[in-house]
Amino acid sequence: MIEKTYETSCGVIHYWVSKEAAAAAPQLVFLPGLTADHRLFGKQIEYFEGRYPLFVWDAPGHTASYPFEMTFSLMDKAKWVDEILQLEGFDEPVIIGQSMGGYVGQAYAQQFPKKLRGFISIDSAPLKREYTTAVEIWLLKRMEPVYRHYPWKTLVKQGTNGVASSEQGRKLMHDMMMVYDGDQERYAKLAGHGYRILADAVEAELPYDIKCPALLICGDQDHAGSCIRYNKAWHKKSGIPITWIKGAGHNSNTDEPELVNHLIEGFVKKIG
Repeated sequence: MIEKTYETSCGVIHYWVSKEAAAAAPQLVFLPGLTADHRLFGKQIEYFEGRYPLFVWDAPGHTASYPFEMTFSLMDKAKWVDEILQLEGFDEPVIIGQSMGGYVGQAYAQQFPKKLRGFISIDSAPLKREYTTAVEIWLLKRMEPVYRHYPWKTLVKQGTNGVASSEQGRKLMHDMMMVYDGDQERYAKLAGHGYRILADAVEAELPYDIKCPALLICGDQDHAGSCIRYNKAWHKKSGIPITWIKGAGHNSNTDEPELVNHLIEGFVKKIG
């Protein structure tokens, strides 16, 4: 993977691409969740590199993509993804988004429905307004002070144990959280801003229809928010196929990487 940068009006985004592949298309676009970085998809990159063109980023404000002005929206993030993909010649992207990355994928589908070749949600949730309660939206807008005043050691412990069930998954999340060790203010601003733009996107009440082939993946031990409830309802109302990962938490691709890789591979082969 080759590290590159892309300059926006709010800051510089760091991303990684690999075009050396047996297949020219589709291209696999990995979008990590909130406060995680490109390392979240390490096992997926390792498995698919050399087989398909790949993209992964440190989302705006995250790890290498810092400093960054926290004035952007979820739609801005999706727009920047599109601009980078155009620059790299990724014309048949399959977006694979974990948690917040899945929301970015839906924002991309809303803005560029004809460009998206496929969409895989990993422990994410639907952006459609009908799935989210008013109380949940209210809470999303007020998370920054919670993260600012929470004891850091407890936050790290809950942030690692709460999203992963496996030893390797917890270690990886711990390593990614330690980027912000000593700067809890930065972590709080990053998380708080992420939740606010999510709330704003839901309140926009856009269709957020997924018009391409899609797959939902969710750990059956995912206790981050109401992710399990969301995915059950998303599958039922949309008809999008869902696979539950037994024993996996919110970062199911790090808890059960081989199984998730197999599901991604099967999906990509099916859509051709």
